[in-house]
Amino acid sequence: MLTLFVEAISVNAPGLDGWQNTKSILSGDSKYEDIAMPKYVPKFLPANERRRTTAVIKLALQVADAAMQETDIPANNTCSVFATSEGDTHIVDTICVALLSEEPMVSPTNFHNSVHNAPAGYWAMAMESRQASTSLSGFSSTYSQGLLEAATMVCTENLNTLLVAYDSPPPEPLLGSAPMKTAFGTAQLLCPAQRTTSFARLDISLVKDKTSDSMNDHDLETMRLGNPAARSLPLLQAIANHTERTVILPYLDTLQLSVKYSPC
Repeated sequence: MLTLFVEAISVNAPGLDGWQNTKSILSGDSKYEDIAMPKYVPKFLPANERRRTTAVIKLALQVADAAMQETDIPANNTCSVFATSEGDTHIVDTICVALLSEEPMVSPTNFHNSVHNAPAGYWAMAMESRQASTSLSGFSSTYSQGLLEAATMVCTENLNTLLVAYDSPPPEPLLGSAPMKTAFGTAQLLCPAQRTTSFARLDISLVKDKTSDSMNDHDLETMRLGNPAARSLPLLQAIANHTERTVILPYLDTLQLSVKYSPC
């Protein structure tokens, strides 16, 4: 079992704008409404880098930045795990179309942004961080795999780790092979020891043949099933309700992630 503590959370998705707004909806204090995500500008990046970022990269940077704004822990002394199922499929589509043209030419910026760890690279450079960083993908269980990787880094290296999970619907024809209904991003700052500002303890273990938790609200359940990063919603709901609960998250076919949440 891995034990760690949550220092900060951020969420960004249609109708879920920031942790406080999301917390109110997940706890039942406010009704969920499908509202378009506000435009985000990563002001911590130099102007040239800002122009190079894509919508998917901005989504990852937005939730990472929002989480770190809620803590006094320095971002440049924090490890990171960036978890995305599909990466930047719009860039992939643009490159594939370019390669099929009569004069195939790929933009250096597009090629640069096509690598899976591009968001992690932008983040590390902006924060001047030399700490360890992992970028991974695990299809529909990407969030669980990201959480397990981050928890392992926290518990084995005894270092604060920022988990950033994000995905955005791909364009056609990729959408047919990777169905996704909406964009969703979330970040959690995880720590090895409880601090006075910690608000959640997580005990993580692997279990066999358990049914993954779902959302009672139809719209939120549609969101959960419609984006791999949104598989985090049952855990986020447990934290929002501030009530001890064990959440089962999808991992492998017969192996799931059990996350016991206890309020600090």
